[in-house]
Amino acid sequence: MTTGLTTPSPYYLNLMAEFPPRPITNDAELVATQQRINSIIDNKNLNQDDRDYLRVLGILIYDYEEKNEPFPELADGELLQTLMKDYNLKVQDFLGIFDGEETILDILNGKRNLNSQETFKVRSLLL
Repeated sequence: MTTGLTTPSPYYLNLMAEFPPRPITNDAELVATQQRINSIIDNKNLNQDDRDYLRVLGILIYDYEEKNEPFPELADGELLQTLMKDYNLKVQDFLGIFDGEETILDILNGKRNLNSQETFKVRSLLL
């Protein structure tokens, strides 16, 4: 069997046979796919076949979550505060997105909203 330009190794075919990647359609399948990912990552000595297979599973999870888990509706300041808390970020970490610290502080204090370009860049941090 050939896929693309390379022939899969027996090891990769075994990974596929043990847990065939399929589109995720419900939360039980999501959990099973996450558990499969964790079991492979726990091996620690990942080879290229492992990484390729994990990427496929990750894409399936991403696709499912994009369709089934709505992006939380947060005010712009709340979004920045959540990112700062969850990712241990500081105001200075946002300087590549915004004009300066004053702009960031205005958003955090509810004095200013994100524009569409800033919103895209901030939300890209979550992906």
